[in-house]
Amino acid sequence: MPPPRLRRLTQLYAGLTLYGFSDALMLLAGLGVDPWDVLHQGLSRRFGLGVGTWAIIVGAVVLALWIPLRQRPGFGTISNVVVVGAVIDLGMATIPAPHGLPLRTTFLLSGVFLNGVATGAYIGAGLGPGPRDGLMMGFAARGHSIRVVRTSLELSVLAGGWALGGTVGIGTVVYALAIGPLAHIFIPLLHIDEPRDRTTGRARLGVSFALGSARATGGEEPPDAHSV
Repeated sequence: MPPPRLRRLTQLYAGLTLYGFSDALMLLAGLGVDPWDVLHQGLSRRFGLGVGTWAIIVGAVVLALWIPLRQRPGFGTISNVVVVGAVIDLGMATIPAPHGLPLRTTFLLSGVFLNGVATGAYIGAGLGPGPRDGLMMGFAARGHSIRVVRTSLELSVLAGGWALGGTVGIGTVVYALAIGPLAHIFIPLLHIDEPRDRTTGRARLGVSFALGSARATGGEEPPDAHSV
């Protein structure tokens, strides 16, 4: 019996909301964030608008790049673009900025940990990958190495965000080192099993790419385990 659709939707939106909240904590800490948020922050500082608004804009642009790559977004993909950015802006506007290194460090570490939980929740819901995941897989489907594509994208947005004034710091390093192991734990833990075919008894093919990646790589960061 497949899990109720409501369960998937609830986990998806809980995960995306938590993702935006955790991003806001890391941004407020001011000690460095993941590459995509460095880009969003740099765009915000250079051109105005909120960091979350830029996350939505960049997510929409990345999603548009799926078209020539013939990637198809899922319901969760569209929700990913909108919800995470909106929650980032809400969090930045309502959560008081921490003062003092101990409190800033607490914000950073809490944000990284919750980001790992959120990654497991929204990927585990199985309603579509994040826009950056689809972009990476679109290039990989054309014969390029996932590792090379992923690294190239991350370094490009990190360099661009830093040039625009985004914060690169110890938080960027902590996130890079921690998000893979965290996702490796929480994606399988929060994965909603696919319904099984009645005739074969096998799980139907669905959202198992990220789950399989987390198990097979022995802790290597799975697709889109950084920023939506």
